[in-house]
Amino acid sequence: MSRIGKKPVALVKGVSASISGQTIEVKGPKGTRSFTATDDVTLTIDGEIVKVTPRGTSKRARQQWGMARSMVENLIQGVTTGFKKELEIQGVGYRAAMAGNILKLSLGYSHEVNFEVPAGVTVTSPKQTEIVVEGIDQQLVGQVAANIREWKKPEPYKGKGIRYKGEFVFRKEGKKK
Repeated sequence: MSRIGKKPVALVKGVSASISGQTIEVKGPKGTRSFTATDDVTLTIDGEIVKVTPRGTSKRARQQWGMARSMVENLIQGVTTGFKKELEIQGVGYRAAMAGNILKLSLGYSHEVNFEVPAGVTVTSPKQTEIVVEGIDQQLVGQVAANIREWKKPEPYKGKGIRYKGEFVFRKEGKKK
């Protein structure tokens, strides 16, 4: 049995949910999000609680049970507090700046990298060496942060590059004479 799926998801104050078929739509102060569950699970709303139950005992139904419950919880968290990823830039001359909807990155290349921010995500650069990605969709926030990081991953010798805040980069020793 799924330990995660057994827990009901509580609707926070200011959040409303509605179910039509296999689709749950959650509205909150930050926006509206929806999720369509597979036919292996049943979604029900009892007052201020959303419950997810499997429709059978098959392996797939048990897998979808916990996943669907986590997705519903992420919808509620997204419309109330949102999701946030913080990135750090390390390296001499490496910096970031926002210009409208474009993130301009100077990463040691012969040219400046222009990263266009997709809709549904807010990217800010409070300092030249920090980037903050925020939004209500956890998957989109993580993907945008990963795409920004992809331009210059932290290298193991000097540690230069774009890393997640608090990320540990394994350092290697350089050549010896």
